[in-house]
Amino acid sequence: MKALSVPLRRWHKQHFGDISERIKRFEEEFKKVDDMISSGRHDGTLEARRKALVRCYEKWYERQDVHWKQMSRSRHANKMDRNTRYFHNILARRGNNRIEYLVIHGRLVRNQARIKVAIRDFYKWLYHQEASPSVTFRDGLVNRLAREEVEVLEVIPSVEEVKEAVWDCESSKTPGSDRYNKNT
Repeated sequence: MKALSVPLRRWHKQHFGDISERIKRFEEEFKKVDDMISSGRHDGTLEARRKALVRCYEKWYERQDVHWKQMSRSRHANKMDRNTRYFHNILARRGNNRIEYLVIHGRLVRNQARIKVAIRDFYKWLYHQEASPSVTFRDGLVNRLAREEVEVLEVIPSVEEVKEAVWDCESSKTPGSDRYNKNT
C-alpha cells in the first residue's frame, strides 16, 4: 500500500486538484453565460451549455462537501485553520457527545475510568440476562410470501447488480484497513 500512496496522491491532485478553484471557475463561466443570455445572444447551445455547467457545478460542490467531511475525521484536521465556522461546529458537537458525569447507584461519579467501567458492566449485565420467553406469531398476523416471491428473493444477484450496489455506496464512510475509501 505504501508503494501506491505516491501515485494515488499524484492521480488525486491531477483529477481533483483544488476543488474550490474549480468551483470558482464554474461560477465565472455561469457569469459569462448569463451575460450572453442577458445581451440577447440566446440559442439552444447556450442553454445546453448552462445545463451542463449546472450539473458540473453541483457535482464539484458535492465533492467539496464530501472532502470537508473526510477532512474533519482525518489526521490533517490538526494542521488546518481551526478558526473556521466548520471546525467550531465540529468541536461543539464533540463537546456535546462527551459524558462529564454519571449517577451510579445514587452517587455522582466524574472519574472517566469509573464511568467507562460502569457503562461496560451495565451492558454486560443487560446482554447476559436470562433468555426472554419466546414470542410467536399468530396465524394471519404476519403476511406470508408466496412461493414465487420467495424464489425471486433467493435468486443470486448478477455481477452487474453487485457492482452497481457497491458503486452506490457513499464515499464518505469510514476508510477500510488500507486507509482508503471505496468509490472516491
